[in-house]
Amino acid sequence: MTADRSFSRKLNRRSFIKVAGTSAVILGCPAFVRGQNLNSRINIVTIGAAGKGASDTDHCATENIVALCDVDRNHCAGQLKKYPDARYFQDFRKMLDEMGRSIDAVIVSTPDHTHAVAASAAIQLGKHVYVQKPLTQTIHEARRLRDLARRHKVISQMGNQGSAEDGLRRAIEVIQAGIIGVPREVHIWSNRPIWPQGMDRPAGSDPVPEGLDWDLWLGPAPARPFKGNRVYHDFNWRGWLEFGTGALGDMACHTVNMPFRALQLGYPSVIEAESSGMNGESYPLRSTIRFEFPRRQPPSQPAAKGAEQLLAFAKPDPDPIVLWWYDGGKPTPDNPFRHDGSNKPPADIIADVAALRGEVPPSGCLIIGSKGQIFSPDDYGTQFFIKLNDEPRFTFYRRHEAAASVPESLPRNPFTGDADKRHHLEWLQAIRENKPELCHSRFDIAAELTEIMLLGCVALRVGKRLEWDGPGMRAKNAPEAAQFVRRVYRSGWSV
Repeated sequence: MTADRSFSRKLNRRSFIKVAGTSAVILGCPAFVRGQNLNSRINIVTIGAAGKGASDTDHCATENIVALCDVDRNHCAGQLKKYPDARYFQDFRKMLDEMGRSIDAVIVSTPDHTHAVAASAAIQLGKHVYVQKPLTQTIHEARRLRDLARRHKVISQMGNQGSAEDGLRRAIEVIQAGIIGVPREVHIWSNRPIWPQGMDRPAGSDPVPEGLDWDLWLGPAPARPFKGNRVYHDFNWRGWLEFGTGALGDMACHTVNMPFRALQLGYPSVIEAESSGMNGESYPLRSTIRFEFPRRQPPSQPAAKGAEQLLAFAKPDPDPIVLWWYDGGKPTPDNPFRHDGSNKPPADIIADVAALRGEVPPSGCLIIGSKGQIFSPDDYGTQFFIKLNDEPRFTFYRRHEAAASVPESLPRNPFTGDADKRHHLEWLQAIRENKPELCHSRFDIAAELTEIMLLGCVALRVGKRLEWDGPGMRAKNAPEAAQFVRRVYRSGWSV
């Protein structure tokens, strides 16, 4: 919404910002009072109610769904029928103005470019938040949400549902116990993008469909004409620089999650990116990104038992841990903006993976240590295989003798259902008990993971090697990177 559009509100923009600073005490109290009553139902609103927002809402349907906010009324029509008692809004700012006192928690499932503006407004009103991955579109926004969540003491969770899986937590325990020795390299590849990339902005404009507020959809991004045929809305926004974060932003919060936690990576010191080419409008069809992590950054979260052994024997090693990211591939014969999935690690690196599977899977994560390797064949780290240096092949972790001797030290998600549902139920339990530490992807952890991965997007856009100062959020050798670390918001929008 632009600054000159007006509507009736209980708070004007200035008073809204002013009250946000104190409302963690005033408006946030009901959420914490309700949190003391384990039998109470939580009042939840969803911002971005269709698409992924539909399943995010449905996973919390045991609670009171009091409002649904979506810029496209027709797109979320099914959810409005499913929750007939929920109020409908197109502008989340109006919803928070009118319903702030009756809301306990907010789900944000919008396109990437509006995650931060929606989540920050909710947090500053003392509301617990569940935000889809990637947490934000920029590094500054991730740091901002982390700091706001701490300051306002809200319960937070990022929607990388693999965090709820027993397999991911077991992989962390096995790696931190030193089974594969000192970690040297991580190779992660993805079948993304599964949407067009590498294209220029289309010319002209199309009529805005009935029920869609295009200005609200743009939110903090610079204005541009609407184009039909799903050029931007309702899915292909991921490939555009102004709205998405490309293949890396879409999947790294899943596929890098396990090694990030297990290796206690901290901030990288060097990031380099190579791609099929940037055009200033969309992410490339293929990219390979290299991250160097010095030994050893302070842990970003409590380590599992046994991690002290890993950290201790890694410290004397002067070499960095190198993480490689691969996405996309060559253009397909019939579409220059679709890829063939050919961009993967070198054949000699993944030869044992190919032998295990009979082929290299479309996505995967391979961690190479001084004593062996761990390979996860899925996007979420739900299962993994171990191969020590003196072994001929990978073995499933539940059948590997070395892994069997590692004690279980991380808490497991206690809920039933698929990982996505269990991830939401973990958040709801944390709200009821007012225990943020129950959330395995709370912003204290998720924001740092998001920052690291978004550095790859920055390196692609800058087009040169970045020497990174993590705490300072700056490229020491490339001041031009600052424009991609912290964005300029359109009038009427802020974090």
